[in-house]
Amino acid sequence: MSERSRPLRRVRTGALAAALTAMLALLCCTGGTAAFFLTELGGDAAEQLTPASMECTGDFQVDVTGKMPRFAEYGERQLRNAAVIIKVGQEMKVPPRGWVIAVATAMQESRLLNLANSAVGESQDLPNEGIGADHDSVGLFQQRASWGTVAQRMNPAYASRKFYEKLLDVPGWEKLPLTVAAQRVQISAFPDAYAKHEELAAQIVNALAGGAARTALIAGQTVCDAAEGGEIAASGWTAPIPGGVGSGFRTASRPGHNGVDIAAPKGTLIRAAATGRVLVSRCDPDRRGRLSCDVDGWPGKGGCGWFVDVLHAQGIVTRYCHLVSRPRVAVGDTVQAGEVIGEVGSSGNSSGPHLHFEVHVDGDRSSRSAIDPVPFMRSKGAPLKGAG
Repeated sequence: MSERSRPLRRVRTGALAAALTAMLALLCCTGGTAAFFLTELGGDAAEQLTPASMECTGDFQVDVTGKMPRFAEYGERQLRNAAVIIKVGQEMKVPPRGWVIAVATAMQESRLLNLANSAVGESQDLPNEGIGADHDSVGLFQQRASWGTVAQRMNPAYASRKFYEKLLDVPGWEKLPLTVAAQRVQISAFPDAYAKHEELAAQIVNALAGGAARTALIAGQTVCDAAEGGEIAASGWTAPIPGGVGSGFRTASRPGHNGVDIAAPKGTLIRAAATGRVLVSRCDPDRRGRLSCDVDGWPGKGGCGWFVDVLHAQGIVTRYCHLVSRPRVAVGDTVQAGEVIGEVGSSGNSSGPHLHFEVHVDGDRSSRSAIDPVPFMRSKGAPLKGAG
């Protein structure tokens, strides 16, 4: 069932930045109380949530013996193990994307605990943080006998080094989805399990290593907050288009605007902001119930036009509205970060070509869960171009 909400307000793009700036104020969608339809998009009175952000310092050295940050999900000894994983990656000159993959893998395999094994007696005589029972697997990455001796595999630094050695042997690992890269190393019986840890792993890397998950590898250099032109940040995120932000999130004059409008010419490729699963890919009815998305819209028409919703790790949902034509993806598809899902258009409640981009939390697609995409994307190292 569709719920009524206030109309979104939009910004059209121009070919030139100067013209765009001059026209922004004139090209927003109409306000007032006229309703438009969008499945499960509710009111605009929800409390805004602000994602945690760790500044990208450029100095990513981690102190394995220093004070550990606090996370509700993991204790000090687990974070200290994560610090060891990151430190080894640094010593091996593995880019920060590898640190995120390694930390997420250990989160899945051992909950970042150096586990002995009830079937491997020798492991229980070594320093450990718990007892597992998976074949002959031990340690942070639950490595089996072929990876080294029991004592070696129970050494967090050794186990981390072996993980990275195998990761670096995977062709193109930097551009692979985290779960694919991890599975190529681990060959797990549960190959899709790693993906759910990516979001928190990036936060841990940021907290332990000076915001390193906010970097992107560009021309062989690690650059902070630069994943805005199709590059993928170590966090696994990228800006959906390289356009400038116009109409903002829930401004005083637009309290029902649950996302931001990113200026771009018609036909600009729209990329999935992160790896995820497509929840919605369709034409949104206008306020008169018409499915008329194959033509340019206008202010007051209502509806999101052609749009896509994608569910990411940790229950984050991104929404992409006003596509020029039917999206390139279908419900149930798995999309990778940076994968093209459609093109910028002006369908639905719109006065000109642009992308309306939303971010929701808790797996909730309604406006109750919408957060400001600008600080959120900046915290991922994929700032929306032109956003302060």
